[in-house]
Amino acid sequence: MSEKRNYGFDTLQVHAGQVPDPATGASAVPIYQTTSFMFKDFAAAQGISSGEMAGYDYTRIVNPTNHILENRIAALEGGSGALAVAPGSAATAYSILNSTHTGDNIVAAKTLYGGSFHLFVNTLPKHGVTTTLVDPIDPKNFERAIDEKTKAIFIEMIGNPDINIVDFDAVAAIAAKHTIPLIVDNTFGTPFLFTPFEHGANVIVHSATKFIGGHGTSIGGLIVDGGNFDWASGKFPDFTTSDPAYSGFIHAEKWGNQGYIVKARHHYMRDSGACMSPFNAFLFLEGIETLSLRVERQVRNAQKVAEYLSGHPQVGWVNYPRHQGRIRAGQAFHRKPRALLLPRQRRRLEVPRRAPRHCYPWAALGGRTACGRSQARADQAIVRGRGRGGPPMGPRPGLREGAHLIQSPRNLKE
Repeated sequence: MSEKRNYGFDTLQVHAGQVPDPATGASAVPIYQTTSFMFKDFAAAQGISSGEMAGYDYTRIVNPTNHILENRIAALEGGSGALAVAPGSAATAYSILNSTHTGDNIVAAKTLYGGSFHLFVNTLPKHGVTTTLVDPIDPKNFERAIDEKTKAIFIEMIGNPDINIVDFDAVAAIAAKHTIPLIVDNTFGTPFLFTPFEHGANVIVHSATKFIGGHGTSIGGLIVDGGNFDWASGKFPDFTTSDPAYSGFIHAEKWGNQGYIVKARHHYMRDSGACMSPFNAFLFLEGIETLSLRVERQVRNAQKVAEYLSGHPQVGWVNYPRHQGRIRAGQAFHRKPRALLLPRQRRRLEVPRRAPRHCYPWAALGGRTACGRSQARADQAIVRGRGRGGPPMGPRPGLREGAHLIQSPRNLKE
């Protein structure tokens, strides 16, 4: 479709990044389940393989089905380009590695998803990149932690699992002041509810496994380049020096506002190979087509369940971003806040031995039949301090997390 017109979100989620298949005229996105592609001639082979020409050579680097998914998420987020990777954890890792070197550090909110927390605290330091974790309740904490070796600030739009909301615009202003990119995990926000680039973010990551896919069928991650950061500032030498792996290109000059995402593809996707399966890309495209419809229903149902739980005698508190009209810091949602809530029991509830057939305990957000889980999984079993004016961070007895509230509110209350 043409991107020159001002298409609405619902139209973009169905059509962005796609034209009818040139070979067959198929209107649905074809699944290019192939490892490699034929070249027209040796000149084309040399040009595409070296990056001098656009085209396809090997699915590990780019695939037509994946490319449509990348173009669509870039259109929905308002970015300049995107990269689809195998899991969301690879998206997070690549987003940091793409702008850091041994000896560098990043500053991150300590209210992170457990997988990201482990990556930052245990894995990246083994490769020379360290992380300073700060309490995000005060944006000034991010600035206090920045030094001359800081190469990024990393936050989640909505914290997992605490559902805390960072004062987004204030943190973005701090990142801009220090000429470092703000990298945002928008998995829980989704581009339907919030577009971080409009509020100063520079890079967005998603676990597409969750609300982008929406059906619990596929693992995947997405990185979106905002095209709005000056990688030629002098702080990021990989973008301003000749790259011997790709014809001596200087990424900040060669690729313009797509320099960050092209470098991620040419370096980390090519060399470490966390590429998404074309079949999974197709399933994510199927999920994106109903993103706005699903999220609208989830938000509506989450509000109803939050109100119900608030009046329940066995519930101590309910953490929901817009419960009783309150929006905590970060109040730039385009539509109502997220379809997620955190209730905590006052005392043990009587729980049936078997879950109702419409509702299953879950290990990952986003499955259409998932209703809730106890927050006692090993990947979250780290006490990260205590927030001010809210529930403590880390594992908490009796905590239940609700998500993907697409089912009947009556059944969810049951």
